[in-house]
Amino acid sequence: MTSEAFFDAVKSRRSIYAINKEAVISDEKIVEIVQDAVKHTPSSFNSQSARVVVLLGDNHDKFWDITTNTLRAIVAADQFEPTAQKMNSFKSGYGTVLFFEDKKVIDGLMENFAAYAQNFPIWSQQSSGMHQFVVWTALEKEGFGASLQHYNPLVDEEVRSTWSLPDSWQLIAQMPFGKPTAAPGEKTFQPIDERVKVFK
Repeated sequence: MTSEAFFDAVKSRRSIYAINKEAVISDEKIVEIVQDAVKHTPSSFNSQSARVVVLLGDNHDKFWDITTNTLRAIVAADQFEPTAQKMNSFKSGYGTVLFFEDKKVIDGLMENFAAYAQNFPIWSQQSSGMHQFVVWTALEKEGFGASLQHYNPLVDEEVRSTWSLPDSWQLIAQMPFGKPTAAPGEKTFQPIDERVKVFK
């Protein structure tokens, strides 16, 4: 694959909020994408601390019901309608990818490599961001639209309980995806020469 083809994928990845439940590719292909991302995306010290959960069908709906009910308990009733609409838009999608980092792995690195201890939580977040980007871009190339959400830590405990996940799995981000029903708006860019400096 040329760098041009790679950047075509990078450039076409956008935040897509208008999505529906229509299948674009098989569930098996979705799982393959996530597995490849987890296997091949880099991590500090090759820690492989990323943990990912793919929610499809009723499990996808259940996650957004959990999130809706959690937010309903803390948002004033007379102000909840916009939140409800947002939750319904995510639930309208085909599935959700949950991104975690395993604190047990991070804590072990902090203990075994004390000189770098303060950096491992930072490097963990960086690795998670790369996993999110790889999955997001790959899903987009297959015809899905996705966005990145952050309802953690509000939903963490119930998510771990509902899907019997280890306590050491720390939820980092949630990615609802589905077939796009509307194009994203135009994206604007700051001047690139203010963001990239070259010295030679």
